[in-house]
Amino acid sequence: MIFIVVKYDVKPESVETFPEAVRAFTEATRAEPGNLFFEWSKSLENPNEFVLVEAFTDEGAEPHVTSDHFAAGLEAMRPHLVSTPKIISRKIDGEGWDEMGELKID
Repeated sequence: MIFIVVKYDVKPESVETFPEAVRAFTEATRAEPGNLFFEWSKSLENPNEFVLVEAFTDEGAEPHVTSDHFAAGLEAMRPHLVSTPKIISRKIDGEGWDEMGELKID
């Protein structure tokens, strides 16, 4: 799978409206056949930072970045961002989340 984490530094005045600004992009991406997950979080340390954790099947990544909603999503984000997002994108083994072996809850 292709595993991606992206950090977005959002303008302070856009923090409250950013989730709505990316809603259409999020919903369209989650509906893609190759999408495994697409999850937004907000940093506990930086109140203006949103973190996106996403994964695609090996075959699903290219259709995602070439889709119309991908381009539209980037443009929807652009006016809300302070700087270019930071990304980690890697091909890894697996098909999704595994249980954490070091912290089992029964």
